[in-house]
Amino acid sequence: MQSPNTVSNQELKRVIADFLDMGHVENIIAMFRHEPRYYAWTADLLRDERFSVRLGVSVLFEELRESHADHVERAIPSLVKLLDAEEPLLRGEAVSLLGIIGSDKALEYVRQQHDDPSPRVREVVELVLQEKP
Repeated sequence: MQSPNTVSNQELKRVIADFLDMGHVENIIAMFRHEPRYYAWTADLLRDERFSVRLGVSVLFEELRESHADHVERAIPSLVKLLDAEEPLLRGEAVSLLGIIGSDKALEYVRQQHDDPSPRVREVVELVLQEKP
């Protein structure tokens, strides 16, 4: 049983999403720097219906890539799961974030989406690979 002073993972994910929605990316950057397990929640954050949250995740990873490049790859397993999502929007968001991560491993997953059934996802793949061949 959870103590009354303990925050559940679901509640914490909601707080992170709400902070991203409000534009408080710096707070979330600090949280990710101090708690690497949050990287595993990346796909959950991208599933948020609010555009501002998904945009905030991109900004978050751009910042983290600059300061903690060795940590951002921890999000890859979470993002790979989204590459099989039914919704093209989620697949495209995952491809975009893998491109931001930019490691060889991340870009290999981007290349694998080259034949995605959605023209929009294929376009995101092309844009990522033009930036980082």
